[in-house]
Amino acid sequence: MRQIRRGLVAGIVAISFAFALGCEKKKDGTASGGGSGSGGKTIVVDGSDTMVNLSQAWAEAYTKAHPDVHIQVSGGGSGVGIASLIGGKLDMANSSRKMDEKEVAKFKENNAGKEPKEHIVAIDALAVYINPKNPMEQISLEELAEIYGDGGKLDKWSQLGVSNTACPGDEITRVSRQNNSGTYAYFREHVLGKKRDYKNGSIDQSGSKDVVALVAKTPCAIGYSGMGYKTDDVKWLKVSKKKGETGVAPSIETAVNGAYPISRPLFIDTPGEATGVVKDFIDWCDGPEGQKIVKDVGFVPLPKDKTVASR
Repeated sequence: MRQIRRGLVAGIVAISFAFALGCEKKKDGTASGGGSGSGGKTIVVDGSDTMVNLSQAWAEAYTKAHPDVHIQVSGGGSGVGIASLIGGKLDMANSSRKMDEKEVAKFKENNAGKEPKEHIVAIDALAVYINPKNPMEQISLEELAEIYGDGGKLDKWSQLGVSNTACPGDEITRVSRQNNSGTYAYFREHVLGKKRDYKNGSIDQSGSKDVVALVAKTPCAIGYSGMGYKTDDVKWLKVSKKKGETGVAPSIETAVNGAYPISRPLFIDTPGEATGVVKDFIDWCDGPEGQKIVKDVGFVPLPKDKTVASR
């Protein structure tokens, strides 16, 4: 997986430069080129940091086979991508969460009543990472909520029955994401609960890989990030719904069958029905070549029937 990522980094630098040359925004702020049905050959993509490596890998492979197409990919968080889609600045927004009702209403207001279109393109198991020096092996959603949630009473590893000798102070270092992240929103809704906010004092990172990198060098840390960002410098915990139950490790199988309790679909949102080059690209991402890249990058390909259970 680390070799894949090294290749992606080199590819990202080259792709970003080439794509930037071929893709500019018009003076009114809307995307130039492809758009949904504009007939051009440029696709502007922004959004989820969880999906940025996947999106770059898709873009690199697709443009090798279709050299007349230019794809500009950037991250910044699901909220950033959705806001840009609402503002007419993108052809596609990558998102690790569904658009909420307010965002859909704002999109319709700004786009003459047009409906945004949601495309499920992959599945991600949201992994819980700790430092390899920590002997802990599993955790429950209830315990995670008490670690991360406002008013939560778990602040020390010893409270979890863990003797983390590499962490002399015993204090749990909470690593989280910034609040415009779809991963941040998903974790809050599915782990903390819709009515509960995060506890103050976490170290918030701007990207998925940054969470994993910080946990790797911090023996007292715990963090959450997409399973595609796993490295040899961290380990992930098995997760159960309730304390005392047998935990389940994140994997392709457990994400698809729903056994892993915090797996989620990954989305591409478009401003209305995708057409033209945008539709061709999304269809390719959903096809055999695109779904092979999903697996190679470390995420979960869609089932053959393309149906994903509601989570």
